This record gives sequence, C-alpha cells and structure tokens, in this order.
Amino acid sequence: MKGATLGAVLVVLYTGMMAAADGITKLIAGGYSAPQLFALSALMVCAFSAAAARQTGEGLRVQARGVMALRTGLTVIASLAFFMAFRLLPFADVFLFIGLIPLFAAALSGPVLGETPRPMAWMALSLGAGGILFLMPGGLSAAQAGHAWALLAALTGCGSMLAARVIARQERKPLAQVFWPNLGLMLTMGVALPFVWQPMTATDFGWVMAYAVALFGARYVVAEALRLLPAYVATPLMNLQFVWMVAIGMAAFGEVPGTGTVLGVMLVIASGLWLVAEESVVRGRTARA
Repeated sequence: MKGATLGAVLVVLYTGMMAAADGITKLIAGGYSAPQLFALSALMVCAFSAAAARQTGEGLRVQARGVMALRTGLTVIASLAFFMAFRLLPFADVFLFIGLIPLFAAALSGPVLGETPRPMAWMALSLGAGGILFLMPGGLSAAQAGHAWALLAALTGCGSMLAARVIARQERKPLAQVFWPNLGLMLTMGVALPFVWQPMTATDFGWVMAYAVALFGARYVVAEALRLLPAYVATPLMNLQFVWMVAIGMAAFGEVPGTGTVLGVMLVIASGLWLVAEESVVRGRTARA
C-alpha cells in the first residue's frame, strides 16, 4: 500500500476511533459522573503511553513544562465540557462544535503563535460559526446549557491544540503530549472520585476500557497519518467523523439529525474546506517561487 493511500486509510480509522470514543462518552454520561469515566480512562491511557515510551525509548520529560501545564489544564476543562455537552445535546449536534476547533486554531495561530496572519481563516471561522445558528432557529436566545458547554469545550480544546503546537516546535514528544494531560486529568478527577463513585458492572468497565483504547489509538494513528499525508489533504477526510457520529447516534441512541444540524454541519465542513483550499493555493505558489 502506497504511503498516501495508507495515510488516507489511517485518517478514516482515526475518525472512526474518535467517534467511537465520543459515543462511549455519551453512553457513560447517562449513568456515571465525569470523574468516574475520566479517572479510570486517563489512568489506562497513561499506562498505555508509559508502556509505549518504554518500548520505543521515547522519554516523557519535556522542556516546555509551563506550556505543558497549560495544555494539561485546558485538556481537563475541555474533557469536562464535552462530557456535559454530550449529556445535554444530541450526538450529531456536538460535531458542529468539534468541527470549529481547527477553525479556531487556524484563526488564532497568528496572534497566539506568531504565525503569518491569514484573513481567510477569520472569514472561514465566521462561516463556520454561522453554522451553529442553525441549531437555534430562534436565535441565540434559544441557546441551551448544552450549547454553552460545547462552545467552552471547543475553545479550551483549541487552546490545548495551540499549546501542543508550541511544544512541538521545541521538541518532538508525541507520547509525552498524550501522557501528561491524561495524568493531570486522572489526578484532578481522582480527587472527586471518592464522592461520586458508583459500582460498575463488568460491561460498563469494559466500555471505559474501550474508550481509553480508542482515544489512545486515535492519537497514535493521527500522528502517523499526518506523517504520510499533508495536513491540507488529511483535514477534509477528518470530516468523515460526522458520518460516523450520525451512524452511531442513530444506531445507539435513536437520534436522527434535524435539518438545522445538517445545514450547520455543511457550513462548518465548507469553512474547513475553504481553509484547505487556501492552504493548497499558498503551498502551490510557494513551490513555484
């Protein structure tokens, strides 16, 4: 299998894993508290990361400790916010906010990372943000708590992504980027765990383990995919996550996305493709120069 083809297959696999992890989050959110899901799953992801680091010889220490601490804090907030969003909103609706994360990152990379400002990124972000309004035909006054949680999750998830890019500029430590945020999540949620713990069946514990495996696998797979494929090629394929989420929502939760959700997602995907097209044009001009 050629590198580009393998990269595309890995991206599709990544979207399936992430949608599966999100589906398990929604499933667990109905019967258990956030600390119980995240303390257990983060412990497992930390164990996977430490084992992989030992196997590959990649160290888990980082130089950018302050930035890693910031990334860890933002990851904890984003995890909690997404948990609440999945509890309160239909499954597919949350995708609109997930789809906004790379748009936020593209728009803020200039002021935050000192990269070349891209006016088109702000225009694309505006288009994508407009997609959210389709979830609320009555305007912003119709916004629910779930929408606020999802927006907070998107913003903090974006901040975590930007922090990861800052760290990656200084050192290549992908396993550390997985290990430390999950360690922070495990410790934070562990404090609350004794107060919210509920006995788990073997089936539910298996779901938590499946969540941890899917999350860790997705992080590893996407890193390899982006090594084989340019980001501007991989990004459109990641929109397949919406297809997975609709399928899981219908099969597992009996949720059929409404017209507003579909139209909103189309705007978010279109804004992402706009950014991809612009990046492709910029790369082409740079190559010819």
